[in-house]
Amino acid sequence: MTKFFSAALFLLFFLSCQEPTPKMDIPSPKKQQHTGSKPNLSKEEYYDKVLGALVGSAIGDAMGASTEMWHRKDIQLKHGYITGLTPAVRNQSPEGTWDHNLLAGATTDDTRWKLAMVKYLTQNKGELNGESFINFIIDYYGSLTRTLSDGNRIPDTDFLDVQIEKIDWVKEWARVSMAYKKSDAEYQKALNRFYGGEMSCAGQLYTPMFGLITSDPEEAYNLAYEHTLFDIGYAKDISALVSSMTQMAMQTSDIDSIINTATFVDPIGYQDSRLVGRISHDVAETSVKSVMAIKNLIFVDSLLAKDSLLYRVPLGFYESKQEWAKQEMAYQFLEKDKKAIAFHSGEIWQILITALEFGEGDFEKTMQFIVNYGRDNDTVAAVAGMILGAKDGYSNLSPALRTQVLSVNKDNMGIDLQALAKELTEIQEFN
Repeated sequence: MTKFFSAALFLLFFLSCQEPTPKMDIPSPKKQQHTGSKPNLSKEEYYDKVLGALVGSAIGDAMGASTEMWHRKDIQLKHGYITGLTPAVRNQSPEGTWDHNLLAGATTDDTRWKLAMVKYLTQNKGELNGESFINFIIDYYGSLTRTLSDGNRIPDTDFLDVQIEKIDWVKEWARVSMAYKKSDAEYQKALNRFYGGEMSCAGQLYTPMFGLITSDPEEAYNLAYEHTLFDIGYAKDISALVSSMTQMAMQTSDIDSIINTATFVDPIGYQDSRLVGRISHDVAETSVKSVMAIKNLIFVDSLLAKDSLLYRVPLGFYESKQEWAKQEMAYQFLEKDKKAIAFHSGEIWQILITALEFGEGDFEKTMQFIVNYGRDNDTVAAVAGMILGAKDGYSNLSPALRTQVLSVNKDNMGIDLQALAKELTEIQEFN
């Protein structure tokens, strides 16, 4: 026993004298920012891209204005295949057109938000943050309500109709904004009843504008994310991504690079989410792969000849039966994932990525894909139009489309898109 105890002591002493075993630490990869390169644009080039983005967005809005929320079969019955602008024959509404039955080229709230954002960006240069944005919306709401509270006169009924419609448009936003100023608890309650508590596409109406004034996709994402005060869940990620994509479009014409911002730009870390990962990226990746698979299909002529609604080419579609079959298959892919409401942020995002991939960066083909699918087509087309308009610039947009949209918006809608582009250009700094 004594010998055993002595041996154990010796072994313990021996081991204590040995050098400690060196620890091995395999380093983790460092995440690199997907910053791209700051576009070295002249003032004239920048103005052309900004005007392209504003007009491109308005073209998409106007192309979808007449068929917003329609099913694609109803669009085909009424219009055949839409390739351009159609009259906005519809009743006025707060989120739609502010008058009945307007000319082709008329726009909805998607374009009104672009006007509002130019005013916000120019009035708050150097102080772009959530608090400033909230105050901007409250101030606008207050200016509208004050026009109804003048006790010295009875407002004209037509004037009253106009002001009430404007108030109806912004009051959901104002409710959340005023709650934000009170307390976090009040803000959360108001936010979770905003447009019924659905995960709406609210941010996508205005966040692409941040891509026009920032230097790289990461900056565009972060600035937009800070302003996603009306979004919930992964809608905040999507709203920030469309800003990032717009910024990438300011510096490259490669559509794959623009779409791939959904893979590489993730400063908040959505992809690290436990069990789920990053929903926006998964949706985008599935959409791209589905379009690639569809485009690689080869159809047998005898199959195309069958009397089937799938292969019945709508009037006005100018490509082959094979191409129509592929487009219809892409529509069916989208339709199986459609949400309960058409303005769900995830649905808008899925249609957007599918359309950008299907259109391969071509402005008119992408707009036509979106508008002829239906659902909330004016909003999707407005987002896509801003991205592709920033990519191509105003000078490369269709002369017929850009001229009519500029004219109708200025003369009939009271929105001068050229003046807005100049206003935004003037607050930028150039070498």
